[in-house]
Amino acid sequence: MTELPEDARAAAHTLTRVARVLEHTLPRATGTELSMADFRMLSAVADGEGRASRLAERLALGKPTVSSTVDALVRRGLLVRTAHDADQRAVDLALTADGERAQHEAEDALAALIVEIAGRTPDPTATLAALAGFGDALERRQADAAASRAAARATESAARAARG
Repeated sequence: MTELPEDARAAAHTLTRVARVLEHTLPRATGTELSMADFRMLSAVADGEGRASRLAERLALGKPTVSSTVDALVRRGLLVRTAHDADQRAVDLALTADGERAQHEAEDALAALIVEIAGRTPDPTATLAALAGFGDALERRQADAAASRAAARATESAARAARG
């Protein structure tokens, strides 16, 4: 097994604790029943991920999970489905005005909590920058993993075609 840096385990525990604190803060801070899963979904749609398959990939979720979350957010009036311009079978997702408001309120509440916690570190600015950089690295890792899965599917498809 690879030797891990001394702080890696502490960082892992910290991140799981932060996730739990954010999870508990969200409904109280926004006065809504918005869960972290809902917030992640709304944020991804706000960032331009308007297709369920792309949401599943970006959020590392199964398509059934994405479908049920989308269904719930549509019923609550936070998301709307629209027909895709070029592909009649495809559906695009967009935030409603209520969805935009909920996503912004949640983001503000979570960001305020993170600023408050970072303010308790020796260098709050560096802490926030490191967290933002960690998020960017996570996005790159997810993109690499998606590309690897796509390449594996293409290789398997080509192998099946060659077998006839």
